[in-house]
Amino acid sequence: MFLEQGIKPENDFWKYLLGSVFIIAASFIGQIPLSAAVLYKSFVENKPFPTTDEEVMKMFESNMTLFLVMISFVFAFVGIYFVVKYIHHQTILSITTSRTKVDWKRIWFSFFLWSLFSIVSFLFVYLKSPEHFVFNFNLIPFLILIVIASLLIPIQTSTEEYVFRGYLMQGFANLSYNRWFPLLMTSVIFGTMHIFNPEVAKMGKIIMVYYIGTGLFLGIITLMDEGMELALGFHAANNLVGALLVTSDWTVFQTHSIFIDRSEPSAGLDVILPVLIIYPILLFIFSRKYGWKNWKEKLSGNINKFENHVKFKS
Repeated sequence: MFLEQGIKPENDFWKYLLGSVFIIAASFIGQIPLSAAVLYKSFVENKPFPTTDEEVMKMFESNMTLFLVMISFVFAFVGIYFVVKYIHHQTILSITTSRTKVDWKRIWFSFFLWSLFSIVSFLFVYLKSPEHFVFNFNLIPFLILIVIASLLIPIQTSTEEYVFRGYLMQGFANLSYNRWFPLLMTSVIFGTMHIFNPEVAKMGKIIMVYYIGTGLFLGIITLMDEGMELALGFHAANNLVGALLVTSDWTVFQTHSIFIDRSEPSAGLDVILPVLIIYPILLFIFSRKYGWKNWKEKLSGNINKFENHVKFKS
């Protein structure tokens, strides 16, 4: 069982707090190249020193910005590996899946399913209101974007999944006897982590319904499937397709995407629709494909803390 793989007598919750601090510190170290680039621009090239995140994001060519920002997730991922191996004496596999090895077919199925849906839904919106979009395709910058995004965005999304659906999901399981607690806690923390995104300032706090709802969806598919392969594929597709297909002035990243969205954002159906309709449809598809059963037990049943037969390699 996936949650039970992290339940060990020596896995006190303070170790997860310590591990989280270590991962955050590793992420901060990964931000040194960005900070150094900002200082170089300011003091060597005499550019105005940025005082907001938005100004930092616009200080460099967008491909360079994406590269510098994503580097921090490489360091954070290394931090996760260190914490899991040396603080908790587990393997990366143990916080990835309950299977004997990572099921890449699950990752790719989820990736292509959500990529297809994202592209089709964009085409629907584009054909309905083409005046809201500007064709932005520029071959060389776009090819560079493909390389950077394909290499680093999966690392970024995987890092987030390993932190929330893997490491912290099992961490909160050590605190609780019921499976709903780690599911709820990781979903809320994942959602509130996005509270400083420009989208929140532009669309209002109602968009937190989408962020927390997405965290809940990713947590549900992780618990139902006894591993986070489906969550890894979904998250990578969501961010990668977004970076390549369409961007706007009010999103976290502005990239050399194929289209630019010039419409004024509003929190409406685009916030509620995924949580109430699209995600349940995806849950139905996954459940039929992978034969999920015992929903109540897997999502809100008791956590077995006394019969963990998983053997860890230190």
